[in-house]
Amino acid sequence: MHIVIMGCGRVGAALAQTLEQQGHTVAVVDQDPTAFRRLGSGFGGRRVTGVGFDQDTLREAGIEEAGAFAAVSSGDNSNIIAARVAREMFGIENVAARIYDPRRAEVYQRLGIPTVATVRWTADQMLRRLLPSGAEPLWRDPSGGVQLAEVHTSPAWIGHKVSRLQEETGVRVAFLTRLGEAILPTSQTVLQEGDLVHVMMRTDEIAKVEAAFAEGPEEGGH
Repeated sequence: MHIVIMGCGRVGAALAQTLEQQGHTVAVVDQDPTAFRRLGSGFGGRRVTGVGFDQDTLREAGIEEAGAFAAVSSGDNSNIIAARVAREMFGIENVAARIYDPRRAEVYQRLGIPTVATVRWTADQMLRRLLPSGAEPLWRDPSGGVQLAEVHTSPAWIGHKVSRLQEETGVRVAFLTRLGEAILPTSQTVLQEGDLVHVMMRTDEIAKVEAAFAEGPEEGGH
């Protein structure tokens, strides 16, 4: 896949290098040409100097053949404008914008632009690394046969619908924690980076469920 990244700060550079190592082609856009030094001499992708929400700049970065777009500059407004241009002008479905102000993030979330609210997301991710992987039980019924638990979810599930997660793992997703807020998913809700998934499941199936969540969706499934 070809991926365009706006912003060559620490996050943008790390993202670009990781994606390239995974076999994707990458173009990085930044207004400051000296920012590209963070990419290192081994980076083989495109370096495009310009404003990340300018359509000509995005075309130069290969937005027309891109499968995804990430806006990770230091400006909230620039990130959300660029993400909307990528989606609305160029039809890119997989877009994400980094937002520093969580109040703004919630507004943009309603516009259908997946956002990563830096402070809350970092706190959530830090908690996940401090706590052991697998399932964190939150409630059990009196018989002990059913429990509500937060289950560690592989990044491979990001971009897939909650309904698919339920079908393939046999659980019921009770709610998600997104940007620090609990949301009740619908059949159309798509899992996003940073989501914490809370499920109802049979206690005797915990190991099977944990494995399915850790492995990601089955190939060829819908």
